[in-house]
Amino acid sequence: MSFSFEQLQAFVATVDTGSFSAAARRLGKAQSVVSTAVANLEIDLDNSLFLRSGRYPRLTPAGERLLVEARVILERCEHFRGVAKSLGEGVESRLVLAVDELYPSPWLGQLMDDFARQFPSVELELLFPLMEDVSRMVLEERVDLGIMWRQEILSPSLGFHALGWVPMKIVCAPGHALAGQRVGWEELKRHRQLMVATRNDSEEKVRLRVAADVWWVESHWVIVELVQRNLGWAFVPEHVVAGALDHGLLVSPALEFDDQDWPVALELVWHKQRPLGKAAAWLKHAVIGRG
Repeated sequence: MSFSFEQLQAFVATVDTGSFSAAARRLGKAQSVVSTAVANLEIDLDNSLFLRSGRYPRLTPAGERLLVEARVILERCEHFRGVAKSLGEGVESRLVLAVDELYPSPWLGQLMDDFARQFPSVELELLFPLMEDVSRMVLEERVDLGIMWRQEILSPSLGFHALGWVPMKIVCAPGHALAGQRVGWEELKRHRQLMVATRNDSEEKVRLRVAADVWWVESHWVIVELVQRNLGWAFVPEHVVAGALDHGLLVSPALEFDDQDWPVALELVWHKQRPLGKAAAWLKHAVIGRG
């Protein structure tokens, strides 16, 4: 069995336009070329694609089924061309981005939406390490760019750009001992705290530690679930906990020692010695523009 890209084009164009003559106009070819291409495709596939008894060709059952496959093949061919064009223009074929969960999901969603339109042929991998795990992966050149909370000490091999601040909320379950009262520092110390855990020990890991009794959890979202089950209190990014607060699943007790939410700084990091391709450079400037 042998068939060509041009035959599939003629087949699909005939279906889309309703006739061989209209398909020929769309493709910029003579009608005889299009009708011959479709006829040869039928011979190559050993299946009739159209009924030609009426004024306009109508799909046979086999034609209806094979039309689906033909569209997939043509779409993948266009994708193949797009990838080749991008590579020829110096656009990298693959990009890896590491994002701390502190970065608000709506911002990330819009960023990815814009990226997909700008670089439809680039394969993207999104990773979600925490805190300094992000910078370590950038240093190890396992990722192209990282978005993380600001480290007190950053390797001189890394470039960075401040992106702003993310408010952190103190939260607990409605039935927790801290709920419904103004909470002092000593009260926080007496109850279990749930904290995000990186995969190595560092000063960053304990920056927000208050209580003696701590459970370490490698996800802000899982922390929210555990806090809802009254297993402890936590500092959580406001965007992560907003839904649970709105629905009364969690409460945010007032603090005696601070009337403000606790902000954590975000920054974009990259390896100074690793040149960025066109897609990574675009993404870098897009993130900074939203910062």
